[in-house]
Amino acid sequence: MTGGAGFIGSHVVATLTASGCEVTVLDCGHPAAHRGPLPAEVAGVPVTRADLRDPGAVAAALTDVDVVVHQAAMVGLGVDLDDLPDYVGCNDLGTAVLLARMARAGVHRLVLASSMVVYGEGGYSCAEHGRVRPGPRVVADLAAGVFEPPCPICRTPLVPELVGEDAPLDPRSVYAATKVAQEHLTAAWARQTGGAVAALRYHNVYGPGMPRDTPYSGVAAIFRSLVEAGRPPRVFEDGGQRRDFVHVRDVAAANLAAVAATETLGGWRAYNVASGRPATVGELAAELSRAAGGPAPVTTGEFRLGDVRHVVARPDRAATELGFRARVGLAEGVAEFASAPLRG
Repeated sequence: MTGGAGFIGSHVVATLTASGCEVTVLDCGHPAAHRGPLPAEVAGVPVTRADLRDPGAVAAALTDVDVVVHQAAMVGLGVDLDDLPDYVGCNDLGTAVLLARMARAGVHRLVLASSMVVYGEGGYSCAEHGRVRPGPRVVADLAAGVFEPPCPICRTPLVPELVGEDAPLDPRSVYAATKVAQEHLTAAWARQTGGAVAALRYHNVYGPGMPRDTPYSGVAAIFRSLVEAGRPPRVFEDGGQRRDFVHVRDVAAANLAAVAATETLGGWRAYNVASGRPATVGELAAELSRAAGGPAPVTTGEFRLGDVRHVVARPDRAATELGFRARVGLAEGVAEFASAPLRG
């Protein structure tokens, strides 16, 4: 398990060990994910501090390994483009070294933590032109409070739809570009080695142990930090952005299912890991404020150009092929998250 001491990784380690798997954990302790020192162990499993760009450390960790669960990555939009080399180094070079060493060690099963960011904007349709892909968001439109993407042909408002795994990839941030590269690298590796890859495209993951508010945090952690400080969640745009918020325990269950699937899975396959129950960012903020007894959210109209408007998943493939269905509802998950410990 790479990145096994991180937010999602630690939950996956706990789920795998509880199922009877013998797990080895590598984590580099990157400051974007760990403000404090790495823990000595996760769920009773010792943590080895190692950078995936170190071929020797990776080779040593692959001894007697049947399957690799690759969670390690820098996530989020980051601070600015000064982060670009670190994103590419950690996410893509690290993955390349891992794949090369897996091939040399004869390890042919991989579960990749991918992300819904590979889609860019989600699915959309136009009343006149059918399914279309909106163009890049325009600063002038966003500054004027026009947040819904128009049809690229006739400029009329689009209707958002569910996005399936066969949708075109359209990365719209540095992080998204590195996740697409990870997918392409692992697909090439699978073809060349005859290996099996389950690429899990996580949607918006939240739950206990999220990092506190940093430039690399998810929106749920940012809102939670504000509420904990007695301040209202600040909701960007108009709060109408649609997402699929999936609880980290469900994500861990999806990883367990994918590990089992790689025993029979041939080649490379992508899966949406989502709840199947979309909500707006404004609804998430309101639910969290209610659950924590905090101040009501404030809709600010602010925006980040790297954000997208709507990404809502079609979860059918994971249900059919992996037997995975999310079980934690948003109200239940947020009620727990409102008082759960966060990562310092």
